Amino acid sequence: MKNPLLQSLFDDQEPEPLTVSQLNAQVRSDLERRFSSVWVEGEIINFAAARSGHWYFTLHDGLTQIKVAVYKASNWRIRFQPFDGLQVRLRGRITLYEPRGEYQMLAESLEPVGEGALKVAFEEIRSRLEREGLFDEALKRALPPFPRKVGVVTSPNGAAFFDILHVLSRRTRSVSIVLIPTRVQGENSGEEIRQGILFANEYNLRAEERHRIDVLIVGRGGGSSEDLWAFNEERLARAIRGSLIPVISAVGHEVDFTIADLVADLRAATPSAAAEMVAQREDDLEAYINGRTQDLAQIINYKLLQARSDLQELALAPVFAEFPGRIRDWRYRLDDSSEQMREAFEAKLKFSATRLERSVSRLSPARLAARAAANGTRLAVLGQRQSAAIKRVIGRKEEGIKVGMASLDALSPLSVLGRGFSITENERGDILRDAKQVKKGDQLKIRLANGKLKTEVLETEE
Repeated sequence: MKNPLLQSLFDDQEPEPLTVSQLNAQVRSDLERRFSSVWVEGEIINFAAARSGHWYFTLHDGLTQIKVAVYKASNWRIRFQPFDGLQVRLRGRITLYEPRGEYQMLAESLEPVGEGALKVAFEEIRSRLEREGLFDEALKRALPPFPRKVGVVTSPNGAAFFDILHVLSRRTRSVSIVLIPTRVQGENSGEEIRQGILFANEYNLRAEERHRIDVLIVGRGGGSSEDLWAFNEERLARAIRGSLIPVISAVGHEVDFTIADLVADLRAATPSAAAEMVAQREDDLEAYINGRTQDLAQIINYKLLQARSDLQELALAPVFAEFPGRIRDWRYRLDDSSEQMREAFEAKLKFSATRLERSVSRLSPARLAARAAANGTRLAVLGQRQSAAIKRVIGRKEEGIKVGMASLDALSPLSVLGRGFSITENERGDILRDAKQVKKGDQLKIRLANGKLKTEVLETEE
């Protein structure tokens, strides 16, 4: 007999009844085995947050309802705090609360349903964090002047990381990139991003200063509100605000805005824009150095042209053109005088030799020999005296020339200027020798041994 009710009428032994606890335990076991993971959608009513950290509320769809509990161990993963009237989608398991014999749902995941619900949840989180002061501008930090290492918290397979890598590789030469891979959407993605930020800060506490991360870029490419919801989670926002490393939020494309954007130190419209912010300081420094280098080159060229002009002006000055000519004239005159003296002495010697020959021819051989010997001796002495006299004359001339050249050198404008003197001219180019030649306010030009000065007369003294 297949019907258990009819079969029980013919059983010889009555079955032992179950206690209420046993029945509830069996029902609970069957429910949890049959409904171990289900998705349910409905509206929250009677929401209550217990002091223990657990959440309790009722989920209804207008016709029926079910009790829901979210234990503390699970609700920390939920991105927002629920409230009455919010349409949500739950994932969890069905169980029985044995003391009361009431079946309920233990939720492990909770998400708002629809675009409107997401906006409501966003505003609820934003208002709470704003009241706590997490968006205060005074808390936001500036980027380091020249970051050497940039941490990127994003998906390793997304376009955001490759956009950042491309920009930094193209525009900088001293910045290295550290990828901290996480998921950027889906269940628990917000917690993974939070753990990535905590990991970067923990790494900095242990690493040497030269190996530390200087700035963090946290973000992803654009997407729907549901895709970007991970960046609206409250725990992630608190992790960003508590980070010891400055954080740039780079979520979405231009119009997208998240809680992470509000709490971060800087907000970039796109991941590429975040990379541009990091690279900007190096570009500015390079442009500044190039500009100063060009200015310095122009100043050097101007100074060289000015010095070359001054040198050419000095070289063409009359005093420097006449002095070398005078030296040449004196040298030529000295050479002429020396030649005339030599020719005069040679003529004198020839004349004396001729007279001597005539006298010798008129004398006897003996007397001639004696007189010749005496005249020879005398002639030798005269020759020595002549040589000595020539040397003395030439020496006196040379000394005179040296004295003259020394005097000329002492009188040379260059020598005088080199000893600290100067030549002062008025605006017409007249050389000044008396203070009466000028009056207060006149413009003067002063030529020094090296360069010129343009001055104005403040006062005169006689």
